[in-house]
Amino acid sequence: MPDTSHLPRIHPLHAAFWISHQLERNVIHGSGATLEGLTFCFGGGWAPNEILKASYGNEGASVFMAIPATQLRPGMIIKHNGELHSVFKVEHRTPGNLRAFIQAKLRNLRTGAMYEHRFRSPDPIERVVVDEVAMEFLYADGDDYYFMNTENFEQTNLNAETLGDAVEYLIANLPIKVSFFDGVPVGIDLPQTVEMTVVETEPGLKSATASSVTKPAKLETGLVVQVPPFINEGEKIRVDTAEGAYLSRA
Repeated sequence: MPDTSHLPRIHPLHAAFWISHQLERNVIHGSGATLEGLTFCFGGGWAPNEILKASYGNEGASVFMAIPATQLRPGMIIKHNGELHSVFKVEHRTPGNLRAFIQAKLRNLRTGAMYEHRFRSPDPIERVVVDEVAMEFLYADGDDYYFMNTENFEQTNLNAETLGDAVEYLIANLPIKVSFFDGVPVGIDLPQTVEMTVVETEPGLKSATASSVTKPAKLETGLVVQVPPFINEGEKIRVDTAEGAYLSRA
């Protein structure tokens, strides 16, 4: 286990400013250089999957967190092919005997272009550590989704084109984090699980137990997931926002 006692205990949102300060002091040289291996310890411990990479260019310092492709969620901001993208849609696929992969739909934040890309499950993804503000989802008005800052009660809205499939998990009063880049809201960070109500499904079987047999169930946002046969309309279930999959009864 590496000795990390000498490393700075620093919040990820402050990491960019720390790097910038080192540049100003000429401790780190060169504009546009990529600095790898800077490990910021959260909670004072060693966290291999929370290694950050920092880069500095003409637009200032940006900080990235390495995550596996399996942790991609709609609404995340990532760096791909040297550009910032919002994750619009994520599908986990396992085609027969072939290796599992993640089919993601990405939106380039600079150009607005939308395209799909296939990631292997273990592929490392550069998740951008942006300014995140704790908010609560309020309501939708057409394609506009409104969120409220839980501290100052100011409202922010994002459209469906920006949010992508994340809208399928937005229920009233859901606590989420809205991501800001250069002061502009660019996405949201969903919780790992969301509790949602089943509004439409076939009648459940009292004698049914958990098995490989499933049935489709439509949830309150319109999302359709496969559930066990004993789940009935009106029940609350827990859904994984990364895979859009049923986990358990709530």
